[in-house]
Amino acid sequence: MDFIIIPLFIFPFFLFSDHSLHEDDENLYSHKRWEMLETQIISRGIKDPSVIKAMLKVPRHKFVPEKLRNLAYNDSPVPIGMDQTISQPYIVALMTELLQLKENDKVLEVGTGSGYQAAILAEMGCEVYTIEILEPLSLKAQKIMKELGYSKIHLKTGDGYRGWPEYSLFDAIIVSAAPEHTPQSLIDQLKVGGRLVIPVGDLYQELILIHKTDKGIEKKNVTPVRFVPMTGEADTFRNN
Repeated sequence: MDFIIIPLFIFPFFLFSDHSLHEDDENLYSHKRWEMLETQIISRGIKDPSVIKAMLKVPRHKFVPEKLRNLAYNDSPVPIGMDQTISQPYIVALMTELLQLKENDKVLEVGTGSGYQAAILAEMGCEVYTIEILEPLSLKAQKIMKELGYSKIHLKTGDGYRGWPEYSLFDAIIVSAAPEHTPQSLIDQLKVGGRLVIPVGDLYQELILIHKTDKGIEKKNVTPVRFVPMTGEADTFRNN
């Protein structure tokens, strides 16, 4: 009789155990997002409620290779393959807050990477146009964003140095790779009143904020940073 009763009790446990483990994982990641916000984002002065809300909601671990998901909420960049990274959470928050975005703003992102930054922008109610030069990363990001239901993201594979002129003008532009100088084409694609955030430099890089006004541009150095270099057409200027 024991050999009959024991399987009856064990079988339901195994039937639901994978689901329970999955729920536990998601609860753990949710806790890690709260911890990330408190210790890395809010404590460093990020105040924009829409940025904070988006970073709490977007599952950052989904944009990180599965074998590195335990690192997803660390205070550092994480490799995503092809010598690229998903940026440190604080840098994502800082760059996003500097744009001073409003719902329904049209935003260009140069350097899709994992797709995480684009998801943050979409979660804030922006219409996002994002360009990635590396096709495998572009396709992977597109798959992840589709699975998560971000329908206001327009993604293309290509060189983002000259932006996406057919959809300009943009309310804001964010660049996730570092050229040696700010491409004039990106400034040209900004609306008057728009903002561009871009890391600029080679060995030494500075995060730059450009505000386009009816009298020209206002430029501000924000903080030293370290991004992967912009490739494609940007290389022609780097090598000259």
